[in-house]
Amino acid sequence: MPKLKSNSAAKKRFARVGTKKSGFKLKRSKAYHRHLLTSKSSKRKRSLGKIAYVNHTIAKKIIALIPH
Repeated sequence: MPKLKSNSAAKKRFARVGTKKSGFKLKRSKAYHRHLLTSKSSKRKRSLGKIAYVNHTIAKKIIALIPH
């Protein structure tokens, strides 16, 4: 049986948080925080810089893409 490969795009975008026993959470970064930032307020930029977590409805599919 060959070794499972992780999806390159998924491993760059998501990271596992927590343990298998307690249940994984997937952290991600928010969108709209790369360019055109001068037109956005400081408050908005601050909130976009914070960590977000993947919704549980799609988390199982993403965890399948990152087996290691």
